[in-house]
Amino acid sequence: MKAIINGKVLLRNEVLENKVLVFDKKIIDITDEVPSGCEVIDVKGKLVSPGLIDIHIHGNMGKDTMEGTDEAIDIISKSVARHGVTSYLPTTMTMDEESILKALESIRRGMNRSTEGARVIGAHLEGPFINKIYKGAQNGNYITNPNYELVKKYEDVIKVITYAPEEDVDFTFTKSIKSNTNIVLSIGHSAATFIEAREAIRLGASNITHTFNGMTGLNHRDPGVVGAALTTDAYCEFICDTIHITKDLFQFILDSKGKERVVLITDSMEAGGLENGTYSLGGQAVIVKDGAARLENGSLAGSVSSLNNMVKNFYKNTNLNINEAIHLASLNPASSLGISNDKGSLDIGKDADIAIFDNELDCYMTIVDGNIVFKRN
Repeated sequence: MKAIINGKVLLRNEVLENKVLVFDKKIIDITDEVPSGCEVIDVKGKLVSPGLIDIHIHGNMGKDTMEGTDEAIDIISKSVARHGVTSYLPTTMTMDEESILKALESIRRGMNRSTEGARVIGAHLEGPFINKIYKGAQNGNYITNPNYELVKKYEDVIKVITYAPEEDVDFTFTKSIKSNTNIVLSIGHSAATFIEAREAIRLGASNITHTFNGMTGLNHRDPGVVGAALTTDAYCEFICDTIHITKDLFQFILDSKGKERVVLITDSMEAGGLENGTYSLGGQAVIVKDGAARLENGSLAGSVSSLNNMVKNFYKNTNLNINEAIHLASLNPASSLGISNDKGSLDIGKDADIAIFDNELDCYMTIVDGNIVFKRN
């Protein structure tokens, strides 16, 4: 067993000081004394947080999920762990079917073996079932209509599918996914009307992919996908790097959705953690400059920011307490995936996925399944 001492323990509704967090592979207790025989970890006043969960990330440190290799998954896992991420969904792109299936195979292998960093808990299939009008950085040459047969063999791997419901004739795909699988349907890269988006949500689509980006906007006569996102109980992803969404809207987002339905993501691509330059996303050139990643035509192409920085940005520009802000990137993504019984908060009995941050939310230590996978020197 291990015991974390001298930390500020971030629970859902309070911050505990002068307590001892005891864990092995699971969180065992939060108590006043260190049990005998424990390895003691003195965090010297730092924040003891649930590990962060990124449900939408394409790559990091020069590696992309679509490479379809164990090396790419391993490097992404190690790199995101440096920022307090303990589990994540490697996210695919709209490419040819062979490349998508190769990526899903590598993700499956990642789920079933140990990585040296964050745990791979499944795949986020972003495309190819999207709308060309709002393809963003996705490759329009490979966009197809929603097809249940394509995902059938990967129901154990795919946890989230981003799709355009208006391309789903009679909502056949939506109904098939919800009837036969536990896969989360997320509306994104979509030209859906407000009515179409609301109907998809009624039929079981429960998430919105990078809300505001890649979808019909809020209009007073047709509120679009954004209107459906803000007026239903769907979980909404947000890229809060202050580039994809102005920080002036963060409090509006919180007031509209409530703190239980906001999910912070990175949508990071392979340039995450690297310098300015030219990189690749889904086989397309991406230029990274001044913290923004764009295709040559100027379209935003995901982010290069880390998840703890997304939390920091949101926290600094809203009225949330620090523990509440952290849970937007831990408990809320876990709840959106239906895994909050095991992950997402520091409740006794849950997986010992823990991140230690300093007061600036820079990561000091990351613990996955009770094992230290990152420690800052």
